[in-house]
Amino acid sequence: MTLFTPKSEAEAAQIVADLALTNKPVTIQGGATRAGIGRPNQTEATISTVRLTGVTLYEPAELVIAARGGTTVAEIEATLAAKNQMLPFEPMDHRTLLGTRGEPSIGGVVAGNHSGPRRIQAGACRDSLIGVRIVNGRGEAIKSGGRVMKNVTGLDLAKLVTGSWGTLGLLTEVTFKVLPRPERTVTLLLKNLSDERAVAALSAALGSPFEPSAAAHLPAGLGRPLARTILRLEGFSVSLDYRIGAFRTLLAAYGEITLLEGEDSTRLWRGVRDCEFLAEPMDAAIWRISTAPTRAPAMVATIAAAVPGARWFYDWGGGLVWLAVPSSGDAASATVRAAVASAGGHATLIRAPRELRASLDVFQPLGPLQTLTGGIKTSFDPTGIFEPGRMYAGM
Repeated sequence: MTLFTPKSEAEAAQIVADLALTNKPVTIQGGATRAGIGRPNQTEATISTVRLTGVTLYEPAELVIAARGGTTVAEIEATLAAKNQMLPFEPMDHRTLLGTRGEPSIGGVVAGNHSGPRRIQAGACRDSLIGVRIVNGRGEAIKSGGRVMKNVTGLDLAKLVTGSWGTLGLLTEVTFKVLPRPERTVTLLLKNLSDERAVAALSAALGSPFEPSAAAHLPAGLGRPLARTILRLEGFSVSLDYRIGAFRTLLAAYGEITLLEGEDSTRLWRGVRDCEFLAEPMDAAIWRISTAPTRAPAMVATIAAAVPGARWFYDWGGGLVWLAVPSSGDAASATVRAAVASAGGHATLIRAPRELRASLDVFQPLGPLQTLTGGIKTSFDPTGIFEPGRMYAGM
């Protein structure tokens, strides 16, 4: 396989133009920490963004940062931390779950629309993205959005390419709005609730005016003998003291609240963010399921009854379910798809052996959106050279 490592957008555009002329399919690679997500590669070349790096703009007073696509998330977070700021959407790090090494790139974060527990408060990656530069399948450099939060010019292609997994183009630069880091963080912990009771407690908390920044439920056996239902509060200390008291009253029917702070709190939410609780055994298939929180426990119960050995936990107040099932054969996958469909949700197979990923739908089937999605793909990538088949067979 041919490896290209352009050091500028112009060089990347020329490489893509040459590949398009010969209809040579290509994989886009950042830090290679998420290479195992999606259907197996069907390409002959790789374009790596390893040399397309560096912060190109940082205006702390304007709460805006821009960086080239290959810039590591660690570099961006360190740059922001120096000014006591952060990426609002808390991007997930897949290395523990996928067993990969290297450093996640910011372009890879945008390509997968990776977001963490704070999404319930701050939105997803795409909601913080205000501008992109991409090279399309014709080898043309395209700019969408801007470098200021009040930019309203042109089509919002930034939202379109976010979550497209490199199938629409090569991200050469991304621009985000950022937020100040909270003065204090506290985790509220309730113990030994059933899934149904836990989701009810989280729903009550999220429906209150007291603004949790994260809400999750870890069933018994995931790191502790008893189930744990957790809420995270962030902000000024005086505000947190008031909100903690309010939650003690609001959630009194669900049990006594214990407080976690410092490294204990940070480590717990990192585990939720990165799905560390389901990382082992590495041969299990991992599904990422989105559905209405009130439907999640019943959906999970249906799967658990049909698939021995299933394990799971809930994030986003129950709206996101991480599920581990045995990866042998297609029976468990069919059960998951059927249960998710009944719950009105959608599911993505995040981790599975290559053979399983090649044999079934990894991403949510498109249904009537197939034609529209194919048209968008063709408009960006007429010869179909970018990541063919990674998301959907034949596309």
